[in-house]
Amino acid sequence: MTNDPDQIRADIERTRSSLGSDVDALADKVSPSHIVDRQTEAVKNKLGSVRDSIMGARDDAGGAVSDASDTVVQKAKGNPLAVGLIALGAGWLLSSLIPVSEKEKEVASKAKDVAQPLVDEVTDAAKGVAAELKEPATDAVNAVRDTATSAAENVKGEATSSAETVKSEASSSTETVKGSAQDAKHTVQQQGS
Repeated sequence: MTNDPDQIRADIERTRSSLGSDVDALADKVSPSHIVDRQTEAVKNKLGSVRDSIMGARDDAGGAVSDASDTVVQKAKGNPLAVGLIALGAGWLLSSLIPVSEKEKEVASKAKDVAQPLVDEVTDAAKGVAAELKEPATDAVNAVRDTATSAAENVKGEATSSAETVKSEASSSTETVKGSAQDAKHTVQQQGS
């Protein structure tokens, strides 16, 4: 993890944006009107496929009907369960071709009305969570900035103090060396005379 305040702000903004997108997607996914639209589209697609299948089968069925009728009668006598399953399938097919009734529309509308407050509540809760995360994130950024500023000031102070100490010790050492050199010079001169 980085201590760079700009990087932390960018991470917070990315997280906030991602959370907002997730909330919007969730609200869109659970919206009753979108659910009804998706189901309506699926039924229309299925109806189109069945219609195409029926139209194509009608053309092919003309010649095969006379041959198939004898075969069907023989098979039905031998397998009544298959006849029942075919009848069930035909019933489902017909029910999918019948348009949606007013009662079904009314029930879908009521479901939408009942679910809408829940969608609003989830959306509000998610926005509240995002708002609650903003303050701690801002506090964290401020704490990191304050810590970094304090650390920089401490380093600067210690560097200044160390520089002054080195300067003072260097001056003292210079004086000591000069003094020792003078003493050595006098000693050499005295011995040479």
